[in-house]
Amino acid sequence: SGNFTKLLFSFPHNSSAVHHSQLDRPGGYYTRRGGVGESGDFITSPEISQVFGELIGIWYISEWMAMGKPSTFQLVELGPGRGTLTEDILRVFQQLASVLSKCDVSVHLVEVSPKLSEIQAVMLTGGKVQPSPEDESAYMKGISKTGIPIFWYRDIQDVPPGYSFYLAHEFFDALPIHKFQRTEKGWREVLVDIDPEVPDQLRFVLSPSRTPATQNFIQPEETRDHVEVCPEAGVIVQRLASRIEKDGGAALVADYGHDGTKTDTFRGFRNHKLHDVLSAPGTADLTADVDFSYLRKMARGKTATLGPIKQREFLKNMGIDLRLQVLLQNSGDTATREQLLHSYDMLMNPEKMGDCFNFFALLPHQRLAHPDKKDKPESKSPLPPVAGFNELLLK
Repeated sequence: SGNFTKLLFSFPHNSSAVHHSQLDRPGGYYTRRGGVGESGDFITSPEISQVFGELIGIWYISEWMAMGKPSTFQLVELGPGRGTLTEDILRVFQQLASVLSKCDVSVHLVEVSPKLSEIQAVMLTGGKVQPSPEDESAYMKGISKTGIPIFWYRDIQDVPPGYSFYLAHEFFDALPIHKFQRTEKGWREVLVDIDPEVPDQLRFVLSPSRTPATQNFIQPEETRDHVEVCPEAGVIVQRLASRIEKDGGAALVADYGHDGTKTDTFRGFRNHKLHDVLSAPGTADLTADVDFSYLRKMARGKTATLGPIKQREFLKNMGIDLRLQVLLQNSGDTATREQLLHSYDMLMNPEKMGDCFNFFALLPHQRLAHPDKKDKPESKSPLPPVAGFNELLLK
């Protein structure tokens, strides 16, 4: 892990003057509101600490180096929120510009919300963007404050093919799910109905018989009695796996989730409090934990998968403790130090985000095993471990 350690230490050692600006956005939910940040319905890791985004930026550069430093590099983010994470990653790219000097870097954001793309444009380009001509697949483009071209798309399929690193941070948990319940008569789908007793009130009911979804989405080997399936997540993972298999790169997914063990996780948040999912539809953030075992199945062997690994383990392996020590030593005032310790605790504490958030990666098979290892094992240098998913050993 020599390269990785060098990256970690070549990094500027100040808690940069980036204060993640809190933009309130005044309801489908994301398209109207946004709801991210202290004024919204939930706060995400990048909103809590710049260190989170910096370590993810380092992960991409370290993977790019491990794959032989290809000459182009598309960073593709799905559902970039307010652009905070992208901004942190771009700052890493700028600070490690000497490493990336011969590489053609571009950023591609997949965002359906006009409101959020506007906020992203302000954060990343200072608002200097222009709509793209009708015949182009991107609907908007601009140049980041650090000089990197940025493009916006409505669908992952619009993103041009090519060597790409994909990022899905708290993206999959917001996609719609099907819910299923095992009964004496077999699997039944959980549906939403209008309560005949109470006007304007919704209720959950079981389908009277099997539905097409029951036939298509329940795995024959399923042992749980209640299952949530997100087919859209499956489709997106298939697309990512196909693209990585064909063009190279990697995908990093960070989200709260489980490895096929949980049952009923569907819930709503409004103003940072749990909210009944069926009351006042469209006004709350609805979410369900990501089933990583389903994502792994959906990659269908086209790529290798790593994880899920708990966020606190991933960040520890990424050197967050070292980074924190350095920032604490270099921060002049008590308020900054307290803020750093508070955000570290939010990210790492098992009771907070440390255990419920997981990291998961899709990588080309050849990244983990030399294709011709069996012929001449002695001629190949060992592949560097994938950062974050392996213990950080400092020489």
